[in-house]
Amino acid sequence: MNYRFNVDEIPTLESALESMTADELKRLTAKTAEKSRSRKGDMVAVIMHHMAGEGLRAVWDSLDELQRAAVAEGVYSHPTPFNAGLFRAKYGGDPIWGSKGRASYDYIPSNLCLIFYRNGSIPADLRERLLTFVPAPPRAAIATVDQLPAAFDRTFERWNKKESTREEWTEAIPVIVFETERTAQRELHSVLRLVDMGKVVVSDKTLRASTSTVAAINAALEGGDYYPHVAAKDKWTDENAGPIRAFAWPLIIQAGGIAELAGTRLQLTKAGRKALSDPPAQTLRTLWKKWMKTTILDELARIDCVKGQTGKAKRSLTAVSSRREAIAHSLSECPLGEWIAIDEFIRYMRASGKFFDVSHGEFGLYVSDAQYGTLGYAGLGCLNQRYLFALLLEYAATLGMIDVALIPPAGARKDYHMLWGSDDLPFFSRYDGLFYFRLTPLGAYCLGMESDYRTQAVEAKPVLRVLPNLEIAATGSELEHSDRLALNAYAIPISDFVWRLEAGALLAAIEAGRQVEEIREFLLARSGEPIPETVVRLLNDVAARTTKLHDRGLARLIECADPALAALIANDTRTRKLCMRAGEKHLVVAASSESAFRRALRDVGYLLAAGGNPSEKRKSANPPLAEV
Repeated sequence: MNYRFNVDEIPTLESALESMTADELKRLTAKTAEKSRSRKGDMVAVIMHHMAGEGLRAVWDSLDELQRAAVAEGVYSHPTPFNAGLFRAKYGGDPIWGSKGRASYDYIPSNLCLIFYRNGSIPADLRERLLTFVPAPPRAAIATVDQLPAAFDRTFERWNKKESTREEWTEAIPVIVFETERTAQRELHSVLRLVDMGKVVVSDKTLRASTSTVAAINAALEGGDYYPHVAAKDKWTDENAGPIRAFAWPLIIQAGGIAELAGTRLQLTKAGRKALSDPPAQTLRTLWKKWMKTTILDELARIDCVKGQTGKAKRSLTAVSSRREAIAHSLSECPLGEWIAIDEFIRYMRASGKFFDVSHGEFGLYVSDAQYGTLGYAGLGCLNQRYLFALLLEYAATLGMIDVALIPPAGARKDYHMLWGSDDLPFFSRYDGLFYFRLTPLGAYCLGMESDYRTQAVEAKPVLRVLPNLEIAATGSELEHSDRLALNAYAIPISDFVWRLEAGALLAAIEAGRQVEEIREFLLARSGEPIPETVVRLLNDVAARTTKLHDRGLARLIECADPALAALIANDTRTRKLCMRAGEKHLVVAASSESAFRRALRDVGYLLAAGGNPSEKRKSANPPLAEV
């Protein structure tokens, strides 16, 4: 067909028909009861007469259910033309536009072609008439899962040298659920404490954490990262996914402005110190909003097998903020607390017109070899999906916005096997094992669906017995992975099914971000009966001990020449409110009072000299603050 005008330039059916060739008109004329005509003007008149009055309604009545859905989408999506991909995702198939005749070149259009014309558009005059009786199409909906499968059937392949045949077999891989809402709030404080201790080293160029730092963060995560490291089967195949949450946290806190680079290590900003005492949900919401706009990292770079991202193809990559916004908007339309298959979420995004492309020129991206391994059109859909997986698993789940159900990524998906050079890849991305997720109340709060956030109560599920001797015993095999992680954090494991409560372990759990009330609530919910008095006393005692000492921040330690001078300054009306004694010859001044103390000290008649060795004196007249 010869397209002579744009989508918005089809004012009437007559103008649409006049733009068609005689051969096209002849095929449409055959759909009417009129005799065949040869002149173009006569054929236009025949079709116009056929579509006049009740003729349009008769054409509508002749359409099947899927064709009527196509008309409804076309009528109510004006001026956007018919989108075949969106329609297919929403309705699960394509409408019948026509069929082949006896000859290969012969084509018989369906009655749908009497309504749709150039570029899948409906003429304005037809659209106005159709609006009077065509119902609006339903909105795209997300299907949820009532119950997660216990395992995923993964197909394995190998070459049998003796038989010279390829063997296939299937193994059931357990699906592991990670509940992230509470975990993220505790891990946030754990990571911030590591930063405050100066243990987070990052590159000054990429801002990514060093290998040793990733290991330190991984040790601070509850139960470690999603996938524990396992020894590679051989030097050619490594199925380890590598760090995910441990990789994400240093970038998230930098992008969120609560940590900044100082040399080669991160240090807390003023907002970061405030975050240590603020409600963690509030900080996590801010971190998500900041991540939406950050350019500190393009999640696409985490799909290691795709090369060319920093070459010429970089210019054709779409803006990361637009991709993230598309995903976040679709997440906000998910039902709260219901499991959704990741493939269903992709279908919904396509059906609602919210899906995205990571690149406008994907031929610059390739696997293995730039000449033969180009992703082309076939690989773009695969790449778009993996970007979605990366944002959800590495950032949304890390921030506690979604719970996830995973299997190991190796062999989890086969949609990339058609790509040249992918035969030796155990997985296309480390996120391939993501199969289900559900939006948490914290996620709804971060996405702006809720204005307030309330900590969710622990689900009652009696699977434990809390004994008077401070031991906790599992009463069956229904103890979930997340419950074991919590018990390992609260108590000392004695065996596979018995733990013992101790003050030291409880204090460590509280220091890692847990609260005594949360521990008490967990034990009540998991035991289903009152907690023994001995355990209550232990919890109360530990809670009291956590309030006896308070961190008042950094301070400067000042050494006086003799005890008499220290006493003079400590008791002088101009300086005594700004310092306190620390032994016979030492004074302590809070960092917030340092400037005022220096001014008052000059009024007394003294000057604060630089401390430390001579080399330090040459570096600065004001030595760094020391924590006391």
